[in-house]
Amino acid sequence: DVQLQASGGGLVQTGGSLRLSCAASGLTFDDYAIGWLRQVPGKEREVVSCISRSDNTKYYADSVKGRFTISRDNAGNTVYLQMNSLKPEDTAVYYCAVVGGSDWYEQASKLAALEGNYWGQGTQVPSPA
Repeated sequence: DVQLQASGGGLVQTGGSLRLSCAASGLTFDDYAIGWLRQVPGKEREVVSCISRSDNTKYYADSVKGRFTISRDNAGNTVYLQMNSLKPEDTAVYYCAVVGGSDWYEQASKLAALEGNYWGQGTQVPSPA
């Protein structure tokens, strides 16, 4: 079975940092682009960042550019989201998702349409103190 295990959410002060991790199993990790998305109650899930299969293309939402960094460890089947300078508006449940496709454009488009192949369970990033 494919599993994506997200972790790393927790209490932090405004301006502080967190690192989210998403560990994958049961799939060929480097066949997929990977994204981090977030959702707050009453709003649609939105793409925060995503990274291509080969780690050479990355996307960031405007709201997190310069503050968040996505990375992946294909040998360890893990993707990370380093979140710095956290703001109250970063409060959300964060999900990781893997998405297949023939090229980066297709993968990114599918992720934006919330058509990930597999999803993690979500990890809560509460409002910074």
